[in-house]
Amino acid sequence: MGMLGFAVARGAPASRFPVTMTAETASPPPFARWITPFAILGLWWLASASGWLPSTTLGSPQDIARAWWDLIESGQFFDALLVSLRRVGLGIALGIGLAVVFGTIVGMSRWGDVLLDPPMQMLKAIPLYGVVPLFIIWFGIGESPKVILIALGVMVPLYLSLSAALRGIPRDLVEVTATLRLTRRERVRDLIVPAALPGALVGLRLSLAVAWLVLIVSETINADSGIGFIINNARNFLQIDVVVVGLLTYALLGIFTDFLVRLLERWALRWDEGPRR
Repeated sequence: MGMLGFAVARGAPASRFPVTMTAETASPPPFARWITPFAILGLWWLASASGWLPSTTLGSPQDIARAWWDLIESGQFFDALLVSLRRVGLGIALGIGLAVVFGTIVGMSRWGDVLLDPPMQMLKAIPLYGVVPLFIIWFGIGESPKVILIALGVMVPLYLSLSAALRGIPRDLVEVTATLRLTRRERVRDLIVPAALPGALVGLRLSLAVAWLVLIVSETINADSGIGFIINNARNFLQIDVVVVGLLTYALLGIFTDFLVRLLERWALRWDEGPRR
């Protein structure tokens, strides 16, 4: 990365932190992230064991673990998991591709901003839940409406973050690249990518979180397979423990994808010596 890119990346955000605060002294130990989940699990177990939380409302952790194991032994769990992962994977890939294309055009071109941003803002205001009946009419009850719905959910947050990051590149730095007579490739490498990458990664994290939420909606409304299908069946038979298993599966998948983006963020922004989230 060139000197210009390093200057863009470093910027002024570090001045918001006290001089004495460093990444080492400010960062909590890695295991600290597990304190709250284990505390919640302990409170849940105590509430169930004491009878304060009846099984008709929410099963105990032991009941949930037993139901989870039964689903794994029967083969239903992994079959449903693979179906859901395929759907969300296709939707994420399509949504990221569209967001990068539209966000780059809008962020780098005034005409792109004028022509493309208004419909994207309109799309942002439309609740995805409301377009499900329309998608069923258009695309039927197969996989297409689910994948497209996930793609739309992924596209909007990433588009907004990427286009805003590109539009926020300081004009002074753009003029510096012209003064230094950098080529288009050098401008992209040393200015545009370093300046837009932090915002784009934040948008990616939001997009992946939305992807799992949209998957839940699509699978619980119109699906004959997947984790959402298991939840729907369990709801019909009042199997609260199986419903919780499905919800916990979605939650764990969301946490795992967010963890992967954090790793990508640390690798892609490894030149930034500022405090990490």
